[in-house]
Amino acid sequence: MLDDVFDLTYLIGFIAASLIRAYWLKRTPSWWRDRSKVADSRERGQDRPLMLLVTAGMIIIPFFYLFTTKLDFADYSLPETASLIAGSLGAALFLQALILLWRSHADLAGSFSPGLQIREAHSLVTTGVYERVRHPMYAAHLLWAVAQLLLLENWIAGPAFLAASIPLYVVRIPREEEMMLDKFGEEYRRYVERTGRVVPRIGR
Repeated sequence: MLDDVFDLTYLIGFIAASLIRAYWLKRTPSWWRDRSKVADSRERGQDRPLMLLVTAGMIIIPFFYLFTTKLDFADYSLPETASLIAGSLGAALFLQALILLWRSHADLAGSFSPGLQIREAHSLVTTGVYERVRHPMYAAHLLWAVAQLLLLENWIAGPAFLAASIPLYVVRIPREEEMMLDKFGEEYRRYVERTGRVVPRIGR
């Protein structure tokens, strides 16, 4: 249950991330809701169960751990010093995730879509955090997932988000890049050559 400072740190981080997403969803145009404005969509039926899996790992399981005793059987306790180091690192990573989540929304601005969709007048964003990483939102969520692993001392709730994210990213990122390549062609190919997918390319 919600019984130590690192559990509370995780909850505060989750609330902050949710507020960031809500703010940018409200501030940016919701063009993807209008089919006439969507030039290409690569959404597939397989995305729904994968998104549900991520929702379970990101929200349902950790909240089940924080606010009930049902997952107490999977709790573990690190030595005090190790727990402090792991929790502090988790808090630092969550802060970095929040900063990156904010920046990736701000830099993408009106080109943001929560799904695999682009509009006719879509522009390729290669500035800000996108200058070095093609998928900083995914990177932010991976940082969040690792932070969750370090902050929640539970064999189920801790790794739940990380384990749930990997299948989605393996399926979704290549399809998103294929869509961008079809739309922007050589411009996107050159962009791929100088950037990393979720971490900056070394030496660039």
